[in-house]
Amino acid sequence: MITLRPGSHVYCLLLVLAAAGEFPTRSLGLLGNERSYEALVHRLKTTRQFRSETGAELGRYKLLTVSGRGELRTIHLTKSALPLLQELHPSAPECYLDATNGHRFSGSRAHVQRNHRVAESLAVCLCAGVEVRPWVLPGLQKRQIERRVPDTPCFYLAKALKRLDGTELNKTIFTRLTGALFSPGCCYAVYNTRNRVMKWSGMGEFKTACHLTELARMNAGLQQIDRALLIGEGMGTALETLLESDKSPRMELRFDRIYPHIHFIPANQSGIRLLRLLTIPDWKERMLSAVFPDEWRLTGSSSIECDARHKGKFILSHLDGDIARLIRLRQALENGASPVEVLCFPWQAPFLREYLGAAVPLRELSIEALEGAMTYD
Repeated sequence: MITLRPGSHVYCLLLVLAAAGEFPTRSLGLLGNERSYEALVHRLKTTRQFRSETGAELGRYKLLTVSGRGELRTIHLTKSALPLLQELHPSAPECYLDATNGHRFSGSRAHVQRNHRVAESLAVCLCAGVEVRPWVLPGLQKRQIERRVPDTPCFYLAKALKRLDGTELNKTIFTRLTGALFSPGCCYAVYNTRNRVMKWSGMGEFKTACHLTELARMNAGLQQIDRALLIGEGMGTALETLLESDKSPRMELRFDRIYPHIHFIPANQSGIRLLRLLTIPDWKERMLSAVFPDEWRLTGSSSIECDARHKGKFILSHLDGDIARLIRLRQALENGASPVEVLCFPWQAPFLREYLGAAVPLRELSIEALEGAMTYD
């Protein structure tokens, strides 16, 4: 007997599949304990009895099928189990059928990988405490200024952003955007590069940023979209992406020009914890106040990318994972800037040493210490 209880493993898996359509087996660890989820998937491939949280019998269903090989191995809901989606929300079945084009799945490599990138982005947001259920989020529009976006963090899938009208679909259909995360006072364009280098050199992402800016203005009262989240499998991917940016033939279309702030989110539990911090209201000020005394903080402009200064040394906080700022910092260092120190988490340190060089000292801070300082009320 399996109980569909909010917050349980089976409930979270059903939620992700209802919203995204399919999920890669290789990424089950994003949802929680990887072995527990693997065992659950194995169980749900056979017929099981289900009941609701209140104990009501829901029937016997074979919930999941798994197909494909290697990185294309993917989890789907069975068609016979779709009535269970009613337990999530009355509109969940409709959202699922819309996401999967009527429970139809393409076997093409590009299509599966695209779906997997979207599903992983959704899972990271879900586990960071962000609202991801499309059936409870108000629809976005571009007709008039009208506050629709909730005041709490929420993630809109790329499909919902691209289909507002045919014009926007033509502009953004080929971009790698997986969605948009709205949080108090901010909107992040969300990308998932997985284990590949993110190469940004076309007009697609520039048009996407303009489209999101207009959506945020019309639906969330935001005037500027200058931040993106880049989800990747490891810090090595962040390093390769930065090094690749130096080769961009058109500097005006380089990713740090399109989005002046790009926060790299590792696709693991550390990244999920970082994302949770980035969705706290007024997170930037709270983060800097937690790590720097007031007398160290810079109050005006500076010739170098930094957040504080102490005893003649500039200090940059990389605790927010902003890799776009690292480009500007390294350019300043190449031009002979003053001594610099970088504040970071231990898991960011090897990446920073390789990108900035051994001459830049690093000061490490545990994420537990920062979480305690930022969430203490």
